[in-house]
Amino acid sequence: MKRSTFLKTALLASAAPLAGKIAANNSPTVPWRDIIHPGRLHAGDKIGLIAPGSFISENELHDSIKNLEALGLQVMRGKCLTTKYGYFSGNDRERAADINYFFSDKEINGIICARGGYGTVRVLPHLDYDLIKNNPKVLCGYSDITALHQALFIRCGLVSFHGPMGISTFNDFSTARFKEILFSSSKSLALPLKAAKEDETTPCNVIRAGTTRGLLAGGNLSVLTSLIGTPFEMDYKDCILYIEETDEEPYRIDRMLMQLKMAKKFDGVAGIILGVCKNCIPNEKSSGIANSFSLAEIFHETFFSLGVPVLYGAAFGHIKNKLTLPFGVRAEMNTEKCELHLLESAVQ
Repeated sequence: MKRSTFLKTALLASAAPLAGKIAANNSPTVPWRDIIHPGRLHAGDKIGLIAPGSFISENELHDSIKNLEALGLQVMRGKCLTTKYGYFSGNDRERAADINYFFSDKEINGIICARGGYGTVRVLPHLDYDLIKNNPKVLCGYSDITALHQALFIRCGLVSFHGPMGISTFNDFSTARFKEILFSSSKSLALPLKAAKEDETTPCNVIRAGTTRGLLAGGNLSVLTSLIGTPFEMDYKDCILYIEETDEEPYRIDRMLMQLKMAKKFDGVAGIILGVCKNCIPNEKSSGIANSFSLAEIFHETFFSLGVPVLYGAAFGHIKNKLTLPFGVRAEMNTEKCELHLLESAVQ
């Protein structure tokens, strides 16, 4: 696609009226009694495969379908998967239309994102939140999909899932964790937070010890930071906030954490769980920043003073062995056991 055509089309799309109303309050709190738990998945269910941000290749599409069919699911392809609209899989309205369609289709039981990348935040104004609220379904993905998780919770009260995507590695660990969350309606489930050895960049360690309870929420650090000041900004009071990141130098991590801190996003949190931040190492040659702090030092300085339990190195994020973490479910975090105990079923 020619750059001039891309820019012209993007300008026209941005000038068009939004698909749904945006909440005026940019820091809403969903009452716990209004939270919606989607129906669980079953073997043989039809699921929609979407790419709400970046496109995937034909090979990645093949791998995604193979991975999800191995879980016993039937894969229905979204229209925007391999389309190349700049670095997106279709324009904003087209990508949003895939999401709206799969929520509206009564034969579809869940929606799995093919990949992250960038662009999910751009579809948020074009989603039909009333439609989604009235047709709750499992939605799973991570990284850039954080924007969609937070928007669905704020606007609909819908529980969604920070977990593997189509092109992820579905090894024994990730598959077992995926199924125990999305295929089971168990009301009590203990999740081991310690990452497998092959994924560790630093050992799983406790920054501040303790046990705490709260509502699970969070996702990718860059995306959470980018939502500040938008209609999809969230108040994390009484939440166990989980955060992950990849390929960012420590000073960039520090900068984003300081933005969240000064925006008072850590005020009143019940606890913090930090995932494995893959490839987040200093590179003086590219950044020009010498004598870098380590991530452990940055995390300790940022979070220890909060006075709540904080754990670093948990098994989620851009790693092979992933937990599937619900967004919007009550849980108990125990740093001594390095464990997260769900206090209710994430699905019905």
